[in-house]
Amino acid sequence: MISPKVAVVILNFNGKKFLEKFLPNVIANSVGHQIYVADNGSTDDSIAYLKANFPQVTIIEIKENCGYATGYNIALKQITADYYILLNSDVEVTTNWIEPVIDLMEKDQKIAACQPKLLDFKNRDEFEYAGASGGYIDKYGYPFCRGRLFNTLEKDSNQYNNATEVFWATGACLFVKAKALWEVDGLDDDYFAHMEEIDLCWRLKNIGYSIYVEPRSIVYHVGGGTLNKLSSRKTFLNFRNNLITLTKNHPSGGLIIKLFYRMILDGVAAFKFLLDAQPKHFFAVIRAHFAYYYMLPNTLAKRKKLKQKANFKFSRSFTYKGNIVFEYFLKNKKKYSDLDGGFFSE
Repeated sequence: MISPKVAVVILNFNGKKFLEKFLPNVIANSVGHQIYVADNGSTDDSIAYLKANFPQVTIIEIKENCGYATGYNIALKQITADYYILLNSDVEVTTNWIEPVIDLMEKDQKIAACQPKLLDFKNRDEFEYAGASGGYIDKYGYPFCRGRLFNTLEKDSNQYNNATEVFWATGACLFVKAKALWEVDGLDDDYFAHMEEIDLCWRLKNIGYSIYVEPRSIVYHVGGGTLNKLSSRKTFLNFRNNLITLTKNHPSGGLIIKLFYRMILDGVAAFKFLLDAQPKHFFAVIRAHFAYYYMLPNTLAKRKKLKQKANFKFSRSFTYKGNIVFEYFLKNKKKYSDLDGGFFSE
């Protein structure tokens, strides 16, 4: 049996310090697989450093910082492989991190994307925010994970160690079948960064694929390497892209009312930022909504195009039918295991 061709692709933007720290580890634990660094117009000396120290790494130079989505789209179009691994530059991988995931995906051709278990690089027994042990969304599109609800991170005591279907897989370390990725036209260039992996996974689900987590593979993520959690730019992107994702991918039934309630909840979040003396984040939410309205015609055109794909059917499987905001803030449910398991859509 011929082994599938796997390409490890690291997107870099002024991340020389991460390349110095983590790239040797990736190389040592990825023997037999080609490693690429797609440089997103870095202005530090990342490229010179790579050329001087890692001749075995293929460099793809992109002229400007195009963000996560477009940067990866440009790079992946130049790479021939059966599987892409989209790996953040601030990730430490472990021994045998690739094989369990590829084995799982090879056994089921319907699995289009998968993630490993994501732990915190600094607090190594704790799940990491960006993906933990697999991602979900609630009925209003709020993302959460096995191991992370909002900013509450659980300790990893192997409680989520089973490989299982989820709603979305983290973009910090995303295994994706190349064929499936291009069936849905790649990542959405409009996103720039944040939530593009959730949108991608939802589009894949809408044409009949499934998304998984395989916790036998473990990686450690620093997080916030490009935009940290204090960035109002990150707030803007998260709120804008969340609304776009709902509008593109949610079934028509109930969509308008859910967008209405979601915008009310966004307004509450905005005023909470103001009360917490974070006016930049307040205005980021307002700007996100105006940007969403401005982009709405294009978003609806993409929704229409997606519906023309073969095997298309709007999917809500593995979404939480409750309101995670209500569960977390009013009912004090701080762990994934606190949620009602019967509330997940089949």
